[in-house]
Amino acid sequence: MTASSLNSREKRAAVSLASVFAFRMLGLFMLMPVLAIYGQSLEGFSPIWIGFAIGAYGLTQAVLQIPMGRLSDKIGRKKVIVGGLVVFAIGSVVAALADSIQMVTVGRALQGMGAIASALLAFASDLSRDEQRPKVMAVIGMSIGMSFAFAMLLGPIVAASWGIAGVFWLTAILAVFGIFIVTMLVPKAVNKAPKGDTLASFSDIKKLIKHPQLARLNAGVLLLHLTLTTIFVVLPSQLIKDGLVADQHWYLYIPVLFLAFLLMVPIMIVAIKKEKEKQAFIGSVALLTISMLAMSVWVNSVVGIAVCMLLYFVAFNFLEATMPALVSRIAPASQKGSAMGGYSSSQFLGAFLGGMLGGYVAQTTTTQAVFAAAALVGLIWLIIAWKMQVPPKSKVISLMTKLDSEEHAQTLASQLVALPGVIEATVVCDESRSYLKINDKEFDLDQARKVAGLI
Repeated sequence: MTASSLNSREKRAAVSLASVFAFRMLGLFMLMPVLAIYGQSLEGFSPIWIGFAIGAYGLTQAVLQIPMGRLSDKIGRKKVIVGGLVVFAIGSVVAALADSIQMVTVGRALQGMGAIASALLAFASDLSRDEQRPKVMAVIGMSIGMSFAFAMLLGPIVAASWGIAGVFWLTAILAVFGIFIVTMLVPKAVNKAPKGDTLASFSDIKKLIKHPQLARLNAGVLLLHLTLTTIFVVLPSQLIKDGLVADQHWYLYIPVLFLAFLLMVPIMIVAIKKEKEKQAFIGSVALLTISMLAMSVWVNSVVGIAVCMLLYFVAFNFLEATMPALVSRIAPASQKGSAMGGYSSSQFLGAFLGGMLGGYVAQTTTTQAVFAAAALVGLIWLIIAWKMQVPPKSKVISLMTKLDSEEHAQTLASQLVALPGVIEATVVCDESRSYLKINDKEFDLDQARKVAGLI
């Protein structure tokens, strides 16, 4: 059974996982507009330590995404996600109690060590059908954009009232909410892939890194988030110079991000239904590049910046939603967590490098040069992405399944995935249903129904 829209399980998975993702990204984004201002009261304050404090989160995230992705393949997505949120909460408390910039940096590094992005994205893939996966990822991608906007609003408000410590206490509370969502609201699923042993070896990871199409996507998400952090190193201060005071920046951010999402949706629908995914992808990278180049020209106009930001986030939202789905489709099913780990590592490394690039260019040249440098990064990405190949889609069916226990679900998933033509099998306990990704030329429906106890 296939469907043209998200089913109840996919809607539940999309909303719940996007919520957890948004809470995590708030922890990254809220500090960006306030640390350099309110961190001056911390012992040992200096510009270089501010850079370390901001970058420590992204750096430890990048280092640990692949190991955490591999771990989620072995012990389960939920266990890794909950454990990562606990570590994130501990790091938030350490930073909240800190009285020196060095201890804040330690807390930020601990926050980053709860690296769950790869497990979250893999879990979203486990809980969505192949043809519906871009929609699920679109919800997650939107949550990233919206979390950025809310961070730009909440960060200064919280810091003005309760200081840097208040920002970290809020991120700790959000982590606790995330744990509740994962344990109580995210659907339960058992995912098995064809090779039985779902833990990727280091040689597997090496192959994934060298895979030409995965390498393009990993480079793409690195460059995408590099441009994001690069331009936001100077954008808030430039808006102030152009006459928009700091506590009114959200007047621009919220409408721009909302409109960008609305404009992105029809592009995604056309790309999927008309099978124009590559054209839409390349066009979005080009739009991203053009918007940043135009921003370097219209840097002294709030209206001009707003228009450029709208174009930028239309492209950003489409790319953010599309790339994880492409990674999932390209990667071997048994190595999905590892593939997502490599992807997420690239994402956070891009954020770290973007901050460094934006800071260096802003310090040595001009604000216009920062936007121009980001545009050059977009041009490089356009060249890299030009030969990208979109993988073929598989067929997805679902079967009602009689389940006695979690152990039964594990056994059934192993039996189903061993059948000829079955690429991937996901048994959802909550629905008593099995979802199969298949090659319909080799697949025997009656045989699958027999294994599932329907014949």
